[in-house]
Amino acid sequence: MKIGNVEIKGLAALAPMAGVTDAAYRRVCQDFGAAYTVTEMISARAMDFDDRKTACLADITQDQGPVFLQIFGEDPACMARGAKKLSALGPAGIDINMGCPMPKITGGGAGSALLREPARCGEIVAAVKKACGLPVTAKLRAGWDQAHINAVEVAKACEAAGADALCVHGRTREQLYQGKADWAVIQVVKEAVGIPVIGNGDITDARSAGEMLTQTGCDMVMVGRGALGNPWVFQEINAHLRNESLIFPPPTLTQRLLTMRKHIGLACQYKGEAKAMREARKHVGWYMKGIRGAAEFRRRAGELCTLADLDRLVEDVYRRGEE
Repeated sequence: MKIGNVEIKGLAALAPMAGVTDAAYRRVCQDFGAAYTVTEMISARAMDFDDRKTACLADITQDQGPVFLQIFGEDPACMARGAKKLSALGPAGIDINMGCPMPKITGGGAGSALLREPARCGEIVAAVKKACGLPVTAKLRAGWDQAHINAVEVAKACEAAGADALCVHGRTREQLYQGKADWAVIQVVKEAVGIPVIGNGDITDARSAGEMLTQTGCDMVMVGRGALGNPWVFQEINAHLRNESLIFPPPTLTQRLLTMRKHIGLACQYKGEAKAMREARKHVGWYMKGIRGAAEFRRRAGELCTLADLDRLVEDVYRRGEE
């Protein structure tokens, strides 16, 4: 399919996740077949001040394949200024965050707080679209809470304002990341608009991806938490959707460790060892899920300070796997 003039090859994208989808992890997921990726969310207001941390979040020089820069804010004019600056960095497009449920974001009127004002959602899309000259997508939720499921209304406002695609997470802001995603919301949005709709929520493997595509009629899926410590999920989804009878084998212990080491090595290369290793602790813990001795290894992951520490951990994990 296409998002605006950008050709998307594949049916599974990597969702934006704060503190997770940095340049190193996007690159690993791209290598395993993510159709496109989205950066961590970037503050439109911070763009006004040329914030150094924000510049790091927006660095896409190491990416392979389509990458969208995600921006958040509540003021259309500020969002437009931020999007214009971001467009100069060469992304495939700009993604507008209308789904983050965290109080520090919604408290300022951004993220999923925008769902309470569909007209403002449209104003932001129109302003960003005019300013950046690139494909524009919006990531939204089912609604603010169970009493206000208005994803269709918001989706129509965004489409009318010029959005090129929409990603719909089947949970409300009130649910945060708990409970089950309501895929029926994704289906009704798909039926209500004429632009591509990407489904999000509870995609953990190839089977769930196929089920969402079948049940909702969405154009592709977006994988979030299901990709944590599991970047090969994109490879599995792509293989399954090409041939449903194909059972893609899970990664071996060696493959898992090599992928983890590459991922963290890239992070150190991009950010410097001290910062990257602090952030790597959670990733290493996710990679360890399900392996023999995982509890002990996750504890040690929380103490990692250097790549040498990681290499010693990898050696011990491999040795335990051979026993």
